[in-house]
Amino acid sequence: MATTNVKKAPAKKKQGFKGIESAIWIIVVCFLIAIAIYKFVYGDPSHFVGGNTDGEVLDGNLLGTVYKGGVIVPIIQGLFLTVLAIAIERFFALRSAFGKGKLSQFVENTKIALKAGDLAKCQELCDKQRGSVANVVGATLKKYQECENDTHMKKEQKVIAIRQELEEATALEMPTLQMNLAIVAAISSLGTLFGLLGTVTGMIKSFAALASGGGADSVALSTGISEALVNTACGIATGALAIITYNYFTNKIDHLTFALDEIGFSIVNTYAATHSDEA
Repeated sequence: MATTNVKKAPAKKKQGFKGIESAIWIIVVCFLIAIAIYKFVYGDPSHFVGGNTDGEVLDGNLLGTVYKGGVIVPIIQGLFLTVLAIAIERFFALRSAFGKGKLSQFVENTKIALKAGDLAKCQELCDKQRGSVANVVGATLKKYQECENDTHMKKEQKVIAIRQELEEATALEMPTLQMNLAIVAAISSLGTLFGLLGTVTGMIKSFAALASGGGADSVALSTGISEALVNTACGIATGALAIITYNYFTNKIDHLTFALDEIGFSIVNTYAATHSDEA
């Protein structure tokens, strides 16, 4: 038992970068950056006639036009930046989870070593690969060896014990893989909804300008139209980025999960096939 404890200690070091657990800080920082960009970049007086941010935008000035989108612009851009930040965070977290080498090659080499009954080779492959799959396989192999040395349990009990160890090790790894993706899924809807809200408020301002007595106020009318169009574009872009990001990383996690299932199935079947019914 003492030898087993010594081997488990370095296993935690193999996990590498798991990701940022406190996503609230990512959101807060992204919104602060979005507000700063809105105020000091888009709202720079050089983008407006006479340097007045309440006046008309210079012809063809895109940044000034975005500023006219109103207060919903920094909200949508905060969501946009949050998706970008989480995408970067998940990229490094999942790259660490996949390990150092090619995952498909690791799975194939491990299955070959299992068929040959070379558990030492399997452990060596796990030590080289690292990542979530290697951690799960390593934990399952330790249980495999424990079951081989156990003279009290029956074969069926040992197979169940190995399968349970596999499931428990997988359950410990999965939350870190899916961390923060729920936020991205929520933003895929929120981005579009806030864009729609900006569109509605912009159109309200435009109709209010048209409804004012006499000729329409051209500045107020253009401001309302700008707010509607800018928020629509920003909302669609944010929602699209969130959907693409969520689907991309979900697919990567599925790929990793399939690898875990495949190699776990091989470990359990190998034990069942190579051991007799005698305890």
